[in-house]
Amino acid sequence: MAVGTELLLGQIADTNGAWLGEHLAAVGVASHFHQAVGDNHDRIVLALRTALARSDGVIVCGGLGPTHDDITREAIAEVMNVPLVRDEAVLERIAALFSSRGRTMSPSNARQAAVPEGARVIPQRKGTAPGLICPVGHKVVYAVPGVPYEMADMFERGIAPDLRRRLRERGEAEGVIASRVLRTWGMTESRLADVLAAHIGSLDQAAISSGGETATIAFLASGIEGIKVRVTVRAADDAAASARLDAEEATIRHVLGDAAGDVVFGVDDEAIEHAVAKAVTARHLTLGVAESLTGGLVSSRLVNVPGASAWFRGGVVSYATEVKQSVLGVPEGPVVSAAAAEAMAVGACRVLGSDVGLSVTGVAGPDSQDGRSPGTVFVGLARAGGAAESAELAVPGDRQRIRQYATISALDLLRRRLAVLLAD
Repeated sequence: MAVGTELLLGQIADTNGAWLGEHLAAVGVASHFHQAVGDNHDRIVLALRTALARSDGVIVCGGLGPTHDDITREAIAEVMNVPLVRDEAVLERIAALFSSRGRTMSPSNARQAAVPEGARVIPQRKGTAPGLICPVGHKVVYAVPGVPYEMADMFERGIAPDLRRRLRERGEAEGVIASRVLRTWGMTESRLADVLAAHIGSLDQAAISSGGETATIAFLASGIEGIKVRVTVRAADDAAASARLDAEEATIRHVLGDAAGDVVFGVDDEAIEHAVAKAVTARHLTLGVAESLTGGLVSSRLVNVPGASAWFRGGVVSYATEVKQSVLGVPEGPVVSAAAAEAMAVGACRVLGSDVGLSVTGVAGPDSQDGRSPGTVFVGLARAGGAAESAELAVPGDRQRIRQYATISALDLLRRRLAVLLAD
């Protein structure tokens, strides 16, 4: 639970929630709910009671500072039905911190030494506000500062060990929750769900039969980055989790491969440009790019890959028709066409001295061009000294999204064609 009106106003983002979700999973604790609440006593109390009604424990970030709007301590004390008491050791520590910096502690900092009766303190090492471990019946509220590095330090020193102790006392085996994300392009979210439905059903049935959780699969539509398929498993340790994720990944790739070719282009943080880099370097090829409507976006993504200079020769942004013709050798006629895309790819090989040429031309809008409507895209591919080919695509969105979709679509087409070359 994140506390702070600034979160609700959109002035800062809650990065603590993402960090905690990942690190809770690493100790085998499932995070079921995230919420944010403003600096209002009654609403914080309501949020805490709601959270405790549906969970075994709550981690509260923020509202532990010295100012009048830092009221997390008071809200927790009300939920616990106990008074706040001054912890003299905490007060001495805060005063010593100010003294070590040649400053006098403000009287308002004394508020940070107020602790709900019955709570344990997580000593502060990086700031002034201590963390709190507050029992509420058989449940628990953890309170930590909202400053990310202070929160992370207290989680490692105080919250994680306490969670492990509680798991042991409940007779629950310690373990880890791990996830792997398969990144796809070329299938809609609904189509992916349909193709994987039988496998997901078998996982659900296995979970029912075993009385526990096996693996779960979820889909995340990520716009211009495609559809992500997230696989999550619970296991005894990292090695066991990795083995289970490997098995699930292999099954999913097999099922998707049977349905529509290789739609998985990367895992976790592997973007489409990394997949292209692998395919190009595996064949010991060099790549040159000619771009029109994408205006350099393709080249920009390719140079995101460390070591791209070893295989990426460069790009020609041939936005004007006369540049396409004079630099790349595109013949007279419509420049939004298969013929123009193929000529641009051939020209990229020639001008840049690359083994493979990739080109993109089309209409980003808002107006039509060469009798083609916005979203019409032609991608060209050529081998140096060989034949060229092209593909016509229809991509959705406004001008910016059309350009972005054209970029990843062109790179994915190149990846797939290179995979065919590797198979030859």
